Amino acid sequence: MKTLRFGLLTVSDRSARGEREDVSGAVVADFLRARGGEIPRMDIVPDEMDVLIETLIEWADSGEMDILLTIGGTGFAPRDVTPEATRAVVSRLAPGFAEAMRAESLKITPHAILSRAVAGIRGETFILNLPGSPRAALENLRVVFPALPHAVELMQNAPNAERGHAATPKG
Repeated sequence: MKTLRFGLLTVSDRSARGEREDVSGAVVADFLRARGGEIPRMDIVPDEMDVLIETLIEWADSGEMDILLTIGGTGFAPRDVTPEATRAVVSRLAPGFAEAMRAESLKITPHAILSRAVAGIRGETFILNLPGSPRAALENLRVVFPALPHAVELMQNAPNAERGHAATPKG
């Protein structure tokens, strides 16, 4: 299995202005590196639709990463536009990831239902929205992390990607 390459894009007005440390980005980066992931790009952008769309396109099309994780901007606040920006740049949605994250998060907090996170594919890059709180970002990432290597294999049409998809006999 190849080493997964991640882009981490924190979406936060206050962090982009330097008023608040990006704790969530650092926590997610530590989690990924501890599991052998590489992080060729990591940055912070404000909750601005145009900036977010431009950055998502540039990063996803760069070939530098397999998975682009956004952190923040997925809630109900008026400036939370990460899901809309993600939908604008992906060619195919992958709703199972966001559904799984919300389902598991609901076991922890009723506020999980407020998440508007989405996931999708742009070219050979998978884009996934994580919540902005450090704890919630990790909780959500832990839910989907086991599926990411196979998702990347399938998305990038790896030669052995279908090996685990053989029909199983009905019992």
